Amino acid sequence: MVSASIVTYNTDCGELRRCIDSLLCNDVSVIYVSDNSPDDSLRDFCDGITGVEYIHNGRNLGYGAGHNVAIRKARQVSSDYHLVINSDVYFGEEVIGRIVSYMDANEDVAQVIPNVVYPDGRLQYVIRMLPAPADLIFRRFMPRKMAEKRNFRYCLEFFDHKRPVNVAYHQGSFMFFKVKCFEKVGLFDERFFMYPEDIDITRRMHRHYRTMFFPEVTVVHAHKAASYKSWRMLVVHSLNMIKYFNKWGWIFDNERKQWNKQLLKELGYGE
Repeated sequence: MVSASIVTYNTDCGELRRCIDSLLCNDVSVIYVSDNSPDDSLRDFCDGITGVEYIHNGRNLGYGAGHNVAIRKARQVSSDYHLVINSDVYFGEEVIGRIVSYMDANEDVAQVIPNVVYPDGRLQYVIRMLPAPADLIFRRFMPRKMAEKRNFRYCLEFFDHKRPVNVAYHQGSFMFFKVKCFEKVGLFDERFFMYPEDIDITRRMHRHYRTMFFPEVTVVHAHKAASYKSWRMLVVHSLNMIKYFNKWGWIFDNERKQWNKQLLKELGYGE
């Protein structure tokens, strides 16, 4: 059984419907719409779609906490796999089935992210090195050329994204989990309101299992990059990254150092 969750906040119904249709055509059994909006205006829309369960949280819990509400429900109904997905993601048939087949055949794989592109077909860099402070906070204030050089390595832009790779950071727009692995790792860390919860949960999964980039299927993500367009969201992003580095380490993070070195070697960076 495959379940999925979409966290919404004043989300456009057309965008949401396109995402839901992608899930339904892939035979996802139950789709939880975890709504952080101040009102439940999406209720009637969701109640009219078979296979969708609407949850109004009553307040903005944040991204990870909103998904945790749904993951707990997925565990109660004994879902085997659970997809955490953004409402602005869509894709064709057989995507979920091919991911499930891959994970069924690889018991040690806890989490998968597929190839992700923009609507115009450009590649999105959704797998990355574990970030240092300079990658996610200070780079915004660096000289342009210095920031671009650092970003090239951090976002793995040198990698052709044509083969599977075990990587400790998956961007949160499409995160496909083996549900039983939450028992060992736990759910999203609700201290993070938005942004670094995807880094945090992937690296926690990576400690015990493989967390794989799976390029044999592709999905489309109409990414908005809100923190680059809004000063308010930039502040939210920065404050939550401070929480992340307070948890994992600013300068001294031996796990980050070891895994990043191993990943760069595997991908042939600098050869």
